[in-house]
Amino acid sequence: MANLGIGIIGAGNISSAYLRLAPLFKGLEVRAVADVNMEAATLRAEEFNVKAQSVDDLLANKDVDVVINLTIPDAHYAVTKRILEAGKHAYSEKPLVLTLEQGKTLRDLAASKGLAVGCAPDTFLGGAHQQARAILDEGRVGTVTSAVACVQNHGPEGWHPSPEFFFLPGAGPMLDLGPYYIANLINFLGPVRRVGAITSSQTPTRTIGSGARAGQEIPVKTPTNIHALLEFHNGTVVNLTTSWDVWHHKRNHFELYGTEGTLYVPDPNFFGGTVEVADKAGALTEVAPWDHPFGIPNQEHPKHGALANYRTAGLADMVAALQGGRDARCSLERTLHGVDVMTACLTSGETGGFVTLTTTCTRPAALSPDEARALLV
Repeated sequence: MANLGIGIIGAGNISSAYLRLAPLFKGLEVRAVADVNMEAATLRAEEFNVKAQSVDDLLANKDVDVVINLTIPDAHYAVTKRILEAGKHAYSEKPLVLTLEQGKTLRDLAASKGLAVGCAPDTFLGGAHQQARAILDEGRVGTVTSAVACVQNHGPEGWHPSPEFFFLPGAGPMLDLGPYYIANLINFLGPVRRVGAITSSQTPTRTIGSGARAGQEIPVKTPTNIHALLEFHNGTVVNLTTSWDVWHHKRNHFELYGTEGTLYVPDPNFFGGTVEVADKAGALTEVAPWDHPFGIPNQEHPKHGALANYRTAGLADMVAALQGGRDARCSLERTLHGVDVMTACLTSGETGGFVTLTTTCTRPAALSPDEARALLV
């Protein structure tokens, strides 16, 4: 597989993960980093021995075939649009865009130019989640009729030194963390038909808890507590909670209830974790991890310990899909449907009624251990 030249726009914290992990995968060669702050681009480029460029120069760089958009969410649409207008494939951090209309514009632009757009999250390609997918596909818990998915904590203001953007429209727990859960739900169950939600915010302001601005109050301008019902086209009903108004809880991140048992899935914010199955009698079994390479711990996290982190797996799969003429798992079709789900939940919270989605997608192909290994160097 010939390497495609990769450029990165956005030299913030997340760029280091892409630069560190991209060399694990076939077909990827990061060749340049750009940022509106040239000093930040230069520091990151020197750290990883790649070229630092202005955004304009990177977009004009003939050695760059695919550009990763790692800017702040509010800039995702404009930057990805510029990438496509420059004639390059695009891969974005989540969320792809902040409105469905923006996503449709990117879809039409990409189609007119014969270009691909992909988007994180790719954690659903992790070993634990693909093993859970295989258990579902084998029928071990029967037909899934309902499920719960839950991300609850007290938000990023306690640890992030400049967290105000998390509490503005286009962010909040739904658009910031919801993509991980919705991508995994689509991986398990396929597309959503309609949603209904109740939304609220615990307080009108938040207090920064760390860094030079600790103690400063910031406004809350988007819901921080969203409780949604998702009806899937296959008939499954899912209770999805995304909340930054919770100090502590004992809820599992993911539970799928089938006619023959229950499947417990680990946090979709990560690639690995423990999968468990309970049968009709309630006997709970921890599933022995299979040999999937994207479930093997490869870094030490200060809070969570040994973790599997294979960020850029989705990009590597998109590049392989481009070269092999197949569908990418982190495709525009699926991420656009995810945006539709999330924004429909927020709309439902505002209007008080169910919202029928205007997009759909196919369920992504499973990623077997052998297929995952084929993406690695």
